[in-house]
Amino acid sequence: MWRRRAGDARRSPEAAQTAARPEPAGPVQPAEPPALTIDALGRKCPIPIIMLAERINQVAMGGVVAVLADDPAAFTDVPAWCRLKSHEHVGSYELPQGGWSIHVRRNY
Repeated sequence: MWRRRAGDARRSPEAAQTAARPEPAGPVQPAEPPALTIDALGRKCPIPIIMLAERINQVAMGGVVAVLADDPAAFTDVPAWCRLKSHEHVGSYELPQGGWSIHVRRNY
């Protein structure tokens, strides 16, 4: 049997959603520059992932690859590919012109 947490009973669903929503902090910049940038802007998935898979071995172990993509599927598919292939998804950063710079660290 589940129990409601103390304090949850007094909050409305709207208040709980507002409290859980993080405040936007502005554009986040990557911590380190990528060793390789793959421009997949304007290309639909799975092309950005195919381009990443073909070129990730061009960087040294521990190096970061940036995939520039504007297809919404790439935003979720590249991190999923990283989990599947045991590489690290460092982060996804919004581009000023639209799309994302999705950073992947090569683990092997």
